[in-house]
Amino acid sequence: MQHATFEKLAQTVGDNGCLTGDDIGPRYYTDPRGEGPARPELVLRPASTQDVSDILRICDTARQPVVVQGGMTGLVNGACPQAGEIVLSMERMNRIETLDARARTMTVQSGTPLQVIQEAADARGLLFPLDLGARGSCTIGGNLATNAGGNRVIRFGMTRDLTLGIEAVLANGTIVNGLTGFIKNNTGYDLKQMFIGSEGTLGIVTRATLRLFPKPQSQIVAVCSLESFDDVTAFLAHMQSGIGADLSAFEVLWSKTYDIVGDFVPSVKLPLERGHAFYVLTEMMGSDPAADQDRFETVLGAALEAGLISDAVVSKSEAEVGSLWDVRDGMAHGINAQSPAVGFDISLEQARMADLESELTGRLARAFDAPQVLIGGHLGDGNLHLSVKSMSAADNQPYALIEDIVYGWVGENGGSISAEHGIGLYKRRHLPQSRSPEELDLMRILKQAMDPNGVLNPGRILGNY
Repeated sequence: MQHATFEKLAQTVGDNGCLTGDDIGPRYYTDPRGEGPARPELVLRPASTQDVSDILRICDTARQPVVVQGGMTGLVNGACPQAGEIVLSMERMNRIETLDARARTMTVQSGTPLQVIQEAADARGLLFPLDLGARGSCTIGGNLATNAGGNRVIRFGMTRDLTLGIEAVLANGTIVNGLTGFIKNNTGYDLKQMFIGSEGTLGIVTRATLRLFPKPQSQIVAVCSLESFDDVTAFLAHMQSGIGADLSAFEVLWSKTYDIVGDFVPSVKLPLERGHAFYVLTEMMGSDPAADQDRFETVLGAALEAGLISDAVVSKSEAEVGSLWDVRDGMAHGINAQSPAVGFDISLEQARMADLESELTGRLARAFDAPQVLIGGHLGDGNLHLSVKSMSAADNQPYALIEDIVYGWVGENGGSISAEHGIGLYKRRHLPQSRSPEELDLMRILKQAMDPNGVLNPGRILGNY
């Protein structure tokens, strides 16, 4: 039965779209966490939406589970094949189909790399504002599947806010075409939102129409030091009031995190002295280069006079913009240098963040010796990234215990265990910390209705629903 199904699938995509045996390299079963538990027997590489439809119709009939892959940059083990699954890679569906500069829209296939989309918009004097460190490898389909966030959510929103319409294929092969190119569409349920953030469990996104924005004419960045979390939140409110809609980023590093950037990322030169409680990178993207620098510095100066910030370094050139962003981007490299450790991607209300470091450190210290907690991230949208390890455990880290403590605290404080990376297989046992039983039941009903045979990314998010 399986052999006959595989033959049908191979015929559907042709020789260029089918990989078997030794032709299946590690890229199809390896993600940033390492090699998956299973090397797939079959990799399908569709070239069109109709190919995807044909593949899923055959798989649904045969009850053949499928895992969907984009750039394989996800961090929650959502795209690595499990035993018995075949891979559906979107890598051949990688074209920009249309770019309407006047309407500021772009329609793309889901396998298109994010950086390709950014560069195409930039060449027309426009901006696609979604931006991630994995921009050169991740694909827009993966961004849609996980509702990716990034550095500029405070101004432009998440991926779902940047998407006007999508085309998706259901588990039984039905093609749902909702490629609208406008914002307002109150004609019943907003079906695209059902697929965005669903991690390929409800359908496979094949094409999307994206929102573009005017390319900013100025970009000014400052890195500031602050002495308390109250100062951080007051400074954010000050910048939002003074800069308004042109405030495009507000990133914070706790003191220890700033230190590890200086200690472990030799390419980064710290712009301010160590020893302050917090460090904030704030950015303005404006439309008036002649006036924006003065405006930004005036608002920053008022914050200095009010005692909200202790010191600041402000960019004067494009090169300095890059070097200051290197400090924030260096957080990932500094944290990676602490391996082995446990990474977290959480969201919290601002009021819950003030005691995050002390409370987590206290709970962890009651469970094991010498906990190290590193914190930083997108404070402007409530998303923080954490790294936790036992400094005394060397390579024998108590991973499960650390996760239980951190996610338990997040759940008690009404936060999200996944701000922008999704659930996949890795976080699913902790999902009840952020979702009520009623919400989980509703998710299961939706999954059962749309994928009754359980062939799409089985086990992701909900487990065996």
